[in-house]
Amino acid sequence: MRIWLDDIRPMPEGFTHHCKSAQEAMDLINANDVEEISFDYDLGKDEDGNEVSGYEVAKHIEAGAWFGVIKKMKWNIHSENPVGIENIKQVMTNADKYWKNNKQ
Repeated sequence: MRIWLDDIRPMPEGFTHHCKSAQEAMDLINANDVEEISFDYDLGKDEDGNEVSGYEVAKHIEAGAWFGVIKKMKWNIHSENPVGIENIKQVMTNADKYWKNNKQ
């Protein structure tokens, strides 16, 4: 499974699932082995009007890597938000370290 996380841009060829919300992506990650994810940072608003972002998904993956419940995956960031890029990069780099330490 290859996830494209973006609420606006169309899913490019090579990806298998287009998630337009953080919750949709986290639900797929919880239920499946994900080979790769590509992050957008800005994902609009949830049903309660709160801003949501790819950073929430990245933090979810980081926690799952720490606890050994989410398997190692490739990741990249296609966002144009420079602060968002750095935030996602930081937690996903942590996830990579946790996966390496857990030998995943």
